[in-house]
Amino acid sequence: MTPDELWKLKSSTLFNSLSENMLRKIVGNEPLRNYSKGQVIFQQGEPADHFYVILNGWVKLYRLHSSGDETILHIFKSGDSFAETAMFSGFRYPATAEAVEDTRMLSINCNHFKKLLGEYPEMAMSMLASTSVHLKHLVIEIEQVKGRSSLQRLSFFLLELCPTDSKIATIELPYEKALVASQLGIQPESLSRLLNKLRTHGVECDKNRIFISDVVALRDLAMEE
Repeated sequence: MTPDELWKLKSSTLFNSLSENMLRKIVGNEPLRNYSKGQVIFQQGEPADHFYVILNGWVKLYRLHSSGDETILHIFKSGDSFAETAMFSGFRYPATAEAVEDTRMLSINCNHFKKLLGEYPEMAMSMLASTSVHLKHLVIEIEQVKGRSSLQRLSFFLLELCPTDSKIATIELPYEKALVASQLGIQPESLSRLLNKLRTHGVECDKNRIFISDVVALRDLAMEE
């Protein structure tokens, strides 16, 4: 693992309170794994023997129905961990995970991790504290987004992709528009209409590239009561 990759791991929500020495104990001899766009990481019902931390890329978690339709549960980004709860609740993955872009991840063996938790209880307490803080932030975000219009939900989504404290921004949608629409709970055709509506608020769209001429104005729209 390179110093940059170790820094990304240290910056993740799950591990940001741990020392470098403890992180290296967690990583052990596990190699980093690369997944191509569309590659399945694990399938619903398989034994949950590993969980993952994303260093680069995006992963979708979804459940597949008998009709062949899929329900997307969440989209994970760089710095996110996923599937860690499966090792404590049922020992099987409750959903399928798939890379939606080329993705590089750390895979952590569940048995190795649980053994470390037993040997170093201070590690468990430190991670619990970090997770609690993150959960508090998530609750605040949900309260902010709950009840917002589809236009405002799209605005929030775009704002999350903007660099911190930017006044103007050029961003790339991290995955195809159909998946963005699914994540926002709208129809794909509605997404195109919403992007057109945002033109009056300084947002221009060229395929997957989005130019925002006034980030503050877009934030005002997102937060408008």
